Amino acid sequence: MTRLPQLAPTKRIGTGIAFIVFPLIFIFAFAVHPGLLTPHLAGPAELVQRALHNPTLQLGHALVTLNTGLLVVGALHFMKVLEPGPRAWLGYVGGALAILGDLMLAADKGALCLTLSGLDTLPQADLQPMMPGLLAIFTKQGWLVLLWGVLLLPLGFTLQAIALLQSRALPRWQSVFFLIAVLLAAAPDGMEVVNLGASILMAVAFLPYGLQLIQTATTDA
Repeated sequence: MTRLPQLAPTKRIGTGIAFIVFPLIFIFAFAVHPGLLTPHLAGPAELVQRALHNPTLQLGHALVTLNTGLLVVGALHFMKVLEPGPRAWLGYVGGALAILGDLMLAADKGALCLTLSGLDTLPQADLQPMMPGLLAIFTKQGWLVLLWGVLLLPLGFTLQAIALLQSRALPRWQSVFFLIAVLLAAAPDGMEVVNLGASILMAVAFLPYGLQLIQTATTDA
């Protein structure tokens, strides 16, 4: 029982690490996309071709899949930060939507991207007959239509960013960077350079915030 008070600084340190790590993972994941400097709307066939036999891109997608857990930490943290004030409900609804969209992001990377690493183990001759099935996956046929729920992620974080901006729970510049970043994060496939810019903005906003959380936790401890 005497060790329970030590859990609070440990949780704060873990939260600070999450705010440092998740934007850096997004920067890496978007930076390794092919055709980064030639933005355009990418169709399903192009998405399949650029993902096949691209281990670096698949590594980025695998890291994003793991990164979804850190996004949950961020959403829950902002719900708690906003809880005492008049923007508590906005923070709660935004956090709930962000977490739901985050689950869809994990499913999206698993269904549309990580499975291709398994297909890379097949001979090239065996892949061509599978193209109709791959296109059905990348056009979100059947229950895969639920993956459009990933749009709830930027929507939820947008609500939380607005609440943080209005309540001034964070320094104003950090809330503004957060808001701009999540709005840009909704860029479609083929426009990853926009997502990369959003990730950089998020890193600028949240790296000092994460360090601050760690510093206060170690000081209080």
